[in-house]
Amino acid sequence: MKINLEIVSSAYLLGETLVEDLNTKALVPKMVFRRRLTRASKLAVELIDKLAFEQGRIMYGSAYGELPATANILNAILNKEGISPTDFQNSVYNTPVSYTSILKKNQSEIMTISCGDNTSNRLLKMGAIKALDGDEILLLVTETMNIENIEQVNTCIDFLECAVALKVKLTKEEASLNLKNEELKCANSVKELLQIAKACKENQKNIIEVQI
Repeated sequence: MKINLEIVSSAYLLGETLVEDLNTKALVPKMVFRRRLTRASKLAVELIDKLAFEQGRIMYGSAYGELPATANILNAILNKEGISPTDFQNSVYNTPVSYTSILKKNQSEIMTISCGDNTSNRLLKMGAIKALDGDEILLLVTETMNIENIEQVNTCIDFLECAVALKVKLTKEEASLNLKNEELKCANSVKELLQIAKACKENQKNIIEVQI
């Protein structure tokens, strides 16, 4: 079975260590709320603003989840220190989309998946199935891997922070998007959606065929 999706809009963020020049202060004016945001949440807020996505269904994916918060918890346990309640609260996989739904008062369906290196592929397929009812769907994937001593284990990734968002809808038109076989030095879990976002052209329909 194949489902064709039109990429209505797309955006992505890449940072070798951290994505710079985020507009978090302007996008999240309440300081108490802003201070609780994880790095992945800040990236999600930024991309949702870029796509002007206020309300609607969101399909979110991450292979590693809230790695910085989880690393902080493990370090606290190792050093026999108290665990930060904020880190504990933020350590779940759906943290970014939970914060964005509160910020935007978005009460639509939100789903979170984690499928290792296949996360982007499974997210795309899930979004295609969800789009069958005619809704525009936001596909969002993030990885934030800038944790202490990451350089000791990282030998293949140039961008420790990466996030991609695609707003998609069902179409009966034929696929038109030509994906380039580009070497992308980011987590494998985001590569497929990043490849799509980078291939999208302005002022034309960008349509991709999804095999289910």
